[in-house]
Amino acid sequence: MERDEPAELHPHMRAMLERRAALNLPGFAEGSVEDARRSFAQSQAALPKDRGAEVALIEDVDFAGVAARRYVPLAPRGPGVILYFHGGGWVFGTLDGFDPVCRQLAAASGLEVISVDYRLAPEHPYPAPLDDGWTVLTALAATKRPIIVAGDSAGGNIAAALTLRARERGGPAIAMQLLLYPVLSPDFDRPSYRRYGAGGHFISRADMAWFWDHHVPAEHRAEPEASPLMAANFAGLPEAIIVLGQCDPLHDEGRAYAEALGQAGVRVRLRTHEGMAHGFATLIDLLPAANAEIDRVGDLVAQRLAAIGKA
Repeated sequence: MERDEPAELHPHMRAMLERRAALNLPGFAEGSVEDARRSFAQSQAALPKDRGAEVALIEDVDFAGVAARRYVPLAPRGPGVILYFHGGGWVFGTLDGFDPVCRQLAAASGLEVISVDYRLAPEHPYPAPLDDGWTVLTALAATKRPIIVAGDSAGGNIAAALTLRARERGGPAIAMQLLLYPVLSPDFDRPSYRRYGAGGHFISRADMAWFWDHHVPAEHRAEPEASPLMAANFAGLPEAIIVLGQCDPLHDEGRAYAEALGQAGVRVRLRTHEGMAHGFATLIDLLPAANAEIDRVGDLVAQRLAAIGKA
């Protein structure tokens, strides 16, 4: 029998959560959409500026009306491009807010990173963010470069859904998926929700239900493009690197997705970090584990792309 007691937070992670708690921000589900966006903006404003690795170029770009930001590494390692989708429960999140992790990922991988400023719910619910991602993906496919879809939390949901859409539509080709604690299912009764969903671990069960309510109407939640873990078949999807935090309500759905891919014959590397809560990997220059993990997975992506190219 699995234990229901939560694991201990890593001291560094606990310190970060205490630092955020000191801002006295309301929970995301406690107010309006405007309140949630204001809380996100206030939490971002409290963080040090100019975080993340140095890159050669940062520029704002546009793909058929979808805004994005392009990061070019100082030391390129290949022609691949990482298409990145930020987190924020599909309701908030900005290019600026996830700039540090995109810088770090570009430097670590030696690959160009394109961060997508997809439309947000509830003004633009499902499938609008996915459609924006599809627009950028198809535009990048025309460049004939290997594409890695990546994202954290709700952005990981978009990245995973893009692999399903691309498979069902016969392309574009996606070389890999890099998912940081992705949202994959509206099942709030998994053990990790019981252990870590009450509050105190950055996001709660109530927050996640609130995010889903604003993004995906109940009648669409069984669709694989909304809930990738509900796909009937995982065969033929791109190989995956999946990064999870042990102390995260979303831990179990990420693990279930890794298992489903593996059972379908898809190459998967699952990386679970003890004592880490949701959102840890984007806390670049604030949490040592964040820098270490993004540096590691960036290098892994570059290595795998090189190996795929030689195969």
